[in-house]
Amino acid sequence: MVKRIQFSRTGGPEVLEFIEFTPAEPGPGEVRVRHQAVGLNFIDIYFRTGLYPAPALPSGLGTEAAGVVDAVGEGVEHLAVGDRVAYAQGPLGAYAEQHVLPAEKVVVLPDGIDAETAAAAMLKGLTVQYLLRQTYPLQGGETILFHAAAGGVGSIACQWARALGVKLIGTVSSPEKAALAEKNGAWATIDYTRENVVERVRELTGGAMCDVVYDSVGKDTWETSLDCLKKRGLMVSFGNASGPVEGVNIGILNQKGSLYVTRPSLNGYADTRERLEEMAADLFAMLESGKVSVDISQRFPLAEAGKAQEALASRRTTGSTILLP
Repeated sequence: MVKRIQFSRTGGPEVLEFIEFTPAEPGPGEVRVRHQAVGLNFIDIYFRTGLYPAPALPSGLGTEAAGVVDAVGEGVEHLAVGDRVAYAQGPLGAYAEQHVLPAEKVVVLPDGIDAETAAAAMLKGLTVQYLLRQTYPLQGGETILFHAAAGGVGSIACQWARALGVKLIGTVSSPEKAALAEKNGAWATIDYTRENVVERVRELTGGAMCDVVYDSVGKDTWETSLDCLKKRGLMVSFGNASGPVEGVNIGILNQKGSLYVTRPSLNGYADTRERLEEMAADLFAMLESGKVSVDISQRFPLAEAGKAQEALASRRTTGSTILLP
């Protein structure tokens, strides 16, 4: 018997249960991973609250972890028992001591990357990889706006943008978070609690505005983000921290300058094992080069997953947060 977090109904952190269960044996094309560290992400809260429906209830939770392969199913050739591995794409159940999942979602870790770093970096780092290198392939010299620049994804984005020679303007909620974002490589920061974001972007860019806006906040920042773009700029809406964007009249994109908009996800980019491995190799290269490092600012026992989610949702965290089985 091992332990995991599950929920039988949607709601607040109180619906999370810490239980014992017997992990399944891996079937064809599957592996079982014994976790050493588990990633904490906003998408976990979306599933817990029901914004994203779980396939069935009761359900496990979490899509990201790192550890060691414990068992291998029939037909799996690229992984073996004892391999150090990590993953970032479900199925739900990473909030556990062990988890069975498709082998095609699992990548082998380089020797220079430990399990805690991998658990903190896989989902966030792969997200930054597709945002900066695929959704809009930044070449250097662009000016971009990145919301929540001191968070887990934002902290990696600041570093990666600096390495690419991109001017990243980051929104933050406090002077402390501004200092962190700037330390990580943000060209400039805007404290949205006391500054007008659009006006500051206009000042910082001399009226030119931004080539791209990366927005993980959603409903509360939708209009602001559009107003920060130059003509024919790209709005990348990749999260719903304040709720989903709804009821949008597409004509607003014309009114604000023939804008583009996309709503990407990691699953839409890392949709084959080959593409996942290419993206992971790019991320691992950035980590091993030192151009990107992961700030694990919070560690919680697995049993305290609810407290960890509360801290994340209330924006009391910086950098990345992990759960320890």
